[in-house]
Amino acid sequence: MKKILLQIVSAGLGLWLATLAIPGVVQVSLLPDSNFFGIGLTALWQIYLILAIALGLLNYFVKPVLKLIALPLEIITLGAFSIIISMGMIWAVSVIFDELAVPLFMPLFWTSFIIWICNFILDKILVKED
Repeated sequence: MKKILLQIVSAGLGLWLATLAIPGVVQVSLLPDSNFFGIGLTALWQIYLILAIALGLLNYFVKPVLKLIALPLEIITLGAFSIIISMGMIWAVSVIFDELAVPLFMPLFWTSFIIWICNFILDKILVKED
């Protein structure tokens, strides 16, 4: 339960920091028809919450499966292919939700790097090893 909450919090914090660090390229906007299962979204923090939940769940459930499938590429590239998988997760969320716009390769790279840093820091701070 801690890991899934950690994924959601780090995804939300990373997306928020990415919109601040990469202004004009990574955009999270509130559209007039923004809703979540018929419930209208009226504030930008609600959009960040929905995006964080979606990205956190994708990172928790889908990313390990993709990493297992791409294991030979992970071995050949010495783990560098995992950044491509992370970029794919962010791209998938931007395709699903019109409120998130991450248009090109480098903004995807920096957004996934910022989310990775947030996840690493929160993991070291919050998760205690037994």
